[in-house]
Amino acid sequence: MITKDTVDRIIGFDGGELPVVSLYVGVSPEDGGVLFTRINSLLHQIRPLAQDDSIGRRARLSLRGDIERLEGMRDLDAARLEAGTLAVFSCSGEDMFERVVLPRTLRDRVVVDTTAWARPMLGVLDEYHRSCVVVTDRRSAVAWELYQDEMREIGKVEDAALRKPNYAGWYGLAEHGVRNRADDLARRHYRNTAHMISELFRTGGHELLIIGGHPEEVPTMVEFLPRPLRERLAGTFAVDPRTATPADIRHSAESIAERYEREEERRRVTDVLERAAAGRPAAIGLNDCLWAGSVAAVQSLLLQEGTTMPGVVCEDSGWLAATGDVCPLCGGPARPTPDVLEALAEAVIDEGGAVEHVVADTELKDHLVAATLRFPLPPRPERSAA
Repeated sequence: MITKDTVDRIIGFDGGELPVVSLYVGVSPEDGGVLFTRINSLLHQIRPLAQDDSIGRRARLSLRGDIERLEGMRDLDAARLEAGTLAVFSCSGEDMFERVVLPRTLRDRVVVDTTAWARPMLGVLDEYHRSCVVVTDRRSAVAWELYQDEMREIGKVEDAALRKPNYAGWYGLAEHGVRNRADDLARRHYRNTAHMISELFRTGGHELLIIGGHPEEVPTMVEFLPRPLRERLAGTFAVDPRTATPADIRHSAESIAERYEREEERRRVTDVLERAAAGRPAAIGLNDCLWAGSVAAVQSLLLQEGTTMPGVVCEDSGWLAATGDVCPLCGGPARPTPDVLEALAEAVIDEGGAVEHVVADTELKDHLVAATLRFPLPPRPERSAA
């Protein structure tokens, strides 16, 4: 699982004068030995840099070490990796090497720069919510992190419970006092649990909160949450903390997270359609969105899940279109691509925008693609600049 610590190490790494190699390669369990062939093909693009006298000796040596490390992945078994994109970040001179598998497929590419080229990785991870799942009763609580279909324990609270006394009581007064004491201990526990959750959100980068427990106790726990945490609450579920297994908890939490994701998709689709209707910067449909991606105008892109569309791309100018042989921006040739929407998504990520694949049943199915824009679209060029 890709953890926040891993992402922070990658984006926060500074090798000084030493370069960082960032490599992205698509992974499919059926790839077999083809995976390393594609990695080796990417390495051919950067091997000349390791011999380039115009860069410092330490940088050249570090690059050679990076290439050797990446060549060392020749025995990597694609069948043992999840389908998606293998992302590798390496700076051998500073002993930095990080390898993660992203849940979506990106185009194969390699970049050498002063910092890790993490934008494609961050663009994919933006689609997934990191959830904090807390299961509690009146005296104990356990917290898990749910992210990309995996769950791990990250916190625990165990408070004192009132021992059941052995007495007959006098007019019920003793029993009343014991009940008040038990309620006091429960309130203390809920405060301690709320504090634990606040600390986890402060340090863990969580986006959603999900709470489970006895149906009569969960609303009380929610009342003890500070307002910022209540605003992050995606939902609650009923469970017996003493008998529930981690699998039970994960199943319930995943259902809530998925429902939240679908509702968020509906909100985003409604927002972009309302923006377009009001004349605010937005693009609806294939042609407008491709032009918006060509001029780096897309702030947030919505794609109907499972949709592919053939089109053309100009490698020099970044022009994207459904059809065409010549780029109208630079006059260069446009190459066909089997899925121009994938190229559009990559262009948006490269320019710092966000991409959302919409699974929910919304009006987007009539348009396939829509986007909120940073600025109104300029007129399209009608003929080649050449």
